[in-house]
Amino acid sequence: MKRFFKAVLFFVALLAIWHFGRNYMVGAKRWSPVLVPSPAQVGQFLLNASGATGLLEKHGLANKLGLILDESTSGVLLDAVWVTVKRLLLGYFIGVVLGVPLGLVTARFKWAGDTIGVLGLGLQTLPSVCWVPLALLWFGQTEAAMQFVVIMGTLWSVQISTDNGVRNVPPIYQRAAQTMGSRGLHTWVKVNLPASLPFIVSGVKQGWAFAWRSLMAAEIFVTVLTGYGLGFLLHNGRELGAMDQVVGIMLVIVVIGLLADKILFSPWERFIQRRWGTVKS
Repeated sequence: MKRFFKAVLFFVALLAIWHFGRNYMVGAKRWSPVLVPSPAQVGQFLLNASGATGLLEKHGLANKLGLILDESTSGVLLDAVWVTVKRLLLGYFIGVVLGVPLGLVTARFKWAGDTIGVLGLGLQTLPSVCWVPLALLWFGQTEAAMQFVVIMGTLWSVQISTDNGVRNVPPIYQRAAQTMGSRGLHTWVKVNLPASLPFIVSGVKQGWAFAWRSLMAAEIFVTVLTGYGLGFLLHNGRELGAMDQVVGIMLVIVVIGLLADKILFSPWERFIQRRWGTVKS
């Protein structure tokens, strides 16, 4: 509970700095009020885009709170979040399913490490946006183009982390297992894989971040009529000069990332810490 209140106070302080700092700089005519939105303007956009302003207006609360219903953005945020998360989970899952076994192969066989491993290291250095022109030429303005960019952004990050994790397993683990009769596949499944789990989980978590970046690049440049995601709203806000929309979408992306970390990755990390006895007392 104490940690929770500390976090709340920290973010309240950030909002206060944002609000008063922005007002001071705008009043001093150093910042444009159009280019630097206030927290209230961003909150207004988020309420409109989520449809909350419409609900408050039905109950007669919108006028009391000083909220203005914007029909052009009303309700678009939840649809965009659903479209983006659906694309992200599918592409990310495929990237992880392909990346982990590929990392095990490149760590196990020298020829695979010298070929596929080097290829993966080179492709990982490519910015995600570099895959977009290739995806458009191969798949056109389709969902497949989106998924291709996300998969390529996730795959090589997971493969490299898995490879590094297996290679960093202390050799004494394998020798101890072999003295007790472990051989071949049994050593890999029962010794190498569990010992490399901290690295693999870290790589999978890193792959999530790369998947997000890849998807945002894809949604900005690939126009898919089957659904507009958060990347499209971000790009649309830039085109219209609506900085409240740009900042609002950025905040939504940050919140989704934090929720994903708490729901998907933190439980795994805590389990591994307990399993390896590294939990701080």
